[in-house]
Parts: sequence; structure tokens; C-alpha cells
Amino acid sequence: MNEIPLLIVDAANVVGSRPDGWWRDRAGATARLRDTIAPVGERGVPPELPPPVEVVLVVEGAAREVPGVDGVRVVAAPGSGDDTVVDLVAEAGDRHRVVVTADRVLRERVVALGAEVQGPRWLRP
Repeated sequence: MNEIPLLIVDAANVVGSRPDGWWRDRAGATARLRDTIAPVGERGVPPELPPPVEVVLVVEGAAREVPGVDGVRVVAAPGSGDDTVVDLVAEAGDRHRVVVTADRVLRERVVALGAEVQGPRWLRP
């Protein structure tokens, strides 16, 4: 069993949680989110999620081409970003999994699989 916690971020939902003009450049807003969360792998999100942490950013639509960087693995959803998040949670088995989203239906789906859920404010300053 992998002991390193898995943090899965629903990029579209987190980016959309702030009315900062993200709709004019979805890929750019997603890249900024990716860069903001890159340090989480080494520092965690104290006190709830101590380091080290594997960080996965699930992207879709116009942000599908955003590449990963050191500290953040980017997974481009082939269809629904929500379905991809659920698949990642299921594939991780008994590992400590935390999903960041405000999507109510997605929250219910991943909690049913044993994941914890945090809202976008938990992750973003």
C-alpha cells in the first residue's frame, strides 16, 4: 500500500470558484492554479495533510493541454472531469485520498469510495 497521501484537484471547479476573469483564458487560469499548488507536494496542507503528498490536477475542456510540472501530475480527462476524478479515487484503493472540489454530486461520489473532500478555499490562499 502506498503511504503517501493522494491529493486530487478538480481544476475546473477550483478555477471557477473565483470570479477573477478565468473564463477569458481557461488554460492560463488552470496553469496558474497548477503553479500555485506545486509546493503542496513538499509542504502538504497543514495541519490536515502532512507532507509528502502526491498532487494530481484533473483538467478538461480548454485546459486539457496544460502540462504537468515538478510536483503536480496533470491528468487530462478524456471526457468528464468528474468521472476521471472518481476513477483516480477508485484506482488508489485504500490509500489516503483527498479530493478538492465544491461540486456536490462529485463530493458524494468520492466520499462513497472512502475519499475525504475539501472545498476550493481549503487549497487556495
